[in-house]
Amino acid sequence: MIGPRRAPGWWHQLDVTVRDLPLGLLLLAGSFLPALHGKGTQVGDLPTRPFDALTIAVLGLECLPLAGRRRWPALSLALVSVGFAVDQLRGYHSVAGTALPLALISAGAHLERHRRTIALVVSAAYVPLAVALYRLGSGGETVSGFVTFYLALVLAWGVGAWLRSTRAAEAERRRRVAEDTRTAERTRIARELHDVVTHHVTAMVVQAEAARYLTGAPDRLDRTLTAVTDTGRLAISDLRHLLDLLDPGHGTDTGGGRTPPAGRLLTLVEQTRGAGQPVEFTEEGTPSPSAGSADLVAYRVVQEALTNALKYAHGSRTSVRVRHGRKEITVEVGTDGPGSAAASPGGSGRGLAGLRDRVAVLGGEFSAGLADDGRFVVRARIPAGSPA
Repeated sequence: MIGPRRAPGWWHQLDVTVRDLPLGLLLLAGSFLPALHGKGTQVGDLPTRPFDALTIAVLGLECLPLAGRRRWPALSLALVSVGFAVDQLRGYHSVAGTALPLALISAGAHLERHRRTIALVVSAAYVPLAVALYRLGSGGETVSGFVTFYLALVLAWGVGAWLRSTRAAEAERRRRVAEDTRTAERTRIARELHDVVTHHVTAMVVQAEAARYLTGAPDRLDRTLTAVTDTGRLAISDLRHLLDLLDPGHGTDTGGGRTPPAGRLLTLVEQTRGAGQPVEFTEEGTPSPSAGSADLVAYRVVQEALTNALKYAHGSRTSVRVRHGRKEITVEVGTDGPGSAAASPGGSGRGLAGLRDRVAVLGGEFSAGLADDGRFVVRARIPAGSPA
């Protein structure tokens, strides 16, 4: 089924008055068609009279101001109302009278200020018009007829007001969606920065503390300082990667730059070992190119768990097991030592508690706490293939 054709782009680039003008011209041209003469709006019972020299000016005043119905709605309504009044008093009864409800709808939809005042002025102006039409006529039009026409005009204004409120509600909804999106993105970036900075800085602090006691062993001191330097370079690289994500031109990279490159888990483990933490690392399977955000989240789970091991159980044996399945990635990081319990979820919400949210977004499961054997264990099951 073929959908409605959209207007060409150049049409939307035109000024709004130019785009609204054809409607007024169409009504004006239709008013002069012989078949439509006397078929327009008629208020009162004045007999229809043929067009004369004044007709063009009256109908032009009634139709052409529709060009400004969105840019100058109050002025447009005033001019159309004057033209409509003369049209009725002269007895033309042309189809140009349709311009009045259109102007009322536009005024109700686009007026920004003095809405009540203008509505009262238009209502008050209708009273002398109705009285004049009643006196000029033969009395065939009853008061109920004039009231009915007035209620029709009120309905037209109400339609415009409804369109205005609907448009305002949609604008508010879009604003809230945009604000929620910005908040979610700021939260994500804050978590990424927390993961990167906390891990690398913790490793550097531990390595620097160890270097203080190695002044009598130049070889070990040199290795420790080299590890500090390498950790600093990794921190700079990860931070640069995060800053690249904020670059508007970064979106042209279709390679999924958020996912850590292959082998980064091993590099992460080696870095932690270099900080003095004994880590056993087991990785099963091969990361899938279609894993989406699952690879990144798995990397962050391991990174945060190792950071906590360095901070709260430095020197305790730690095991890391990662299994890449066809449909999911499972991660388990366990640390010996009573100090590891201090790393339970909480605090700022950007550590393990933040990881719980990130895993949940992908529809996975996350847990962190003391196991029966006294080890502090972090487990995560992350469905693969989600682009979230």
